[in-house]
Amino acid sequence: MIRIVLVDDQELVRAGLRPLAERDGDIEVVGEAADGRTGLALVRRARPDVVLMDVRMPHLDGIEATREIVADPALRDVRVLVLTTFDEDEHVFAAIRAGAAGYLLKDVTPSDLRDAVRTVHAGDSLLSPAVTASVMRAVTAGAPPAGGGELDALTEREREVLGAVGRGLTNAEIAAELFLSPATARTYVSRLLTKLDARDRAALVVLAYETGLVRPGA
Repeated sequence: MIRIVLVDDQELVRAGLRPLAERDGDIEVVGEAADGRTGLALVRRARPDVVLMDVRMPHLDGIEATREIVADPALRDVRVLVLTTFDEDEHVFAAIRAGAAGYLLKDVTPSDLRDAVRTVHAGDSLLSPAVTASVMRAVTAGAPPAGGGELDALTEREREVLGAVGRGLTNAEIAAELFLSPATARTYVSRLLTKLDARDRAALVVLAYETGLVRPGA
C-alpha cells in the first residue's frame, strides 16, 4: 500500500483527489492539510511515502515546504509530487530545484495521477518532455551556465547519457539512441546519480542545463 498525504488549500480539491487516488486500492490517503506549514508538520508526523503538494498556499508555499521535506534526513524516503494549476516556467523550475520528484498539472487524468504516484514511489522521477522544456527555458533565461566543472569526473559515455537525460529521454529511449541495452542504460543513470550526488533524475536534468551540456535547440 502506498501511503500519501494531500496538501492543498482548497478543500474541494482535496475532497476530489482522495477518491481518485484511492480508486484502485493500492493507494491510501493518510492525511490532509490546507497549508504548507500544517502539511509539513503532518508529513513529519505521518511519514507518508508520497506527498501531493500544491504550490500557492498560505503560511508556507509548496515550494518551501518541499524544500524543507527534502532537507530533513528523517524524511529521506518521502517523495514529493507537485500538483498545481500553474504551469509557469518559474514554478516548475523552483519545484524541481527544491527536490520535487515530479510535477503535474491538475488537469491530469485520474489514471495518470495514480500512475504518477506509483512512479515516484518506485524511486523514479516524473519529468515529461514538456516539463523538461520549462526547465530549459527557466535556466537559459537566468544566469549563464555554470561552466561544467561538475562534469569533470564523468566519462565521455556518461556525458552522453546525461545529455540524453537532460533532453527528457527515458531509459529505453537512451538505450535505443546510444545502442545500449536497457539494463546498461539504467546502470549509467544510477551511476550518474551517485557521481553527481543528485537526488533523482529531475536533478540530473537541471544539472545538464546549468552546466551547458544541453542547450536550447539540442
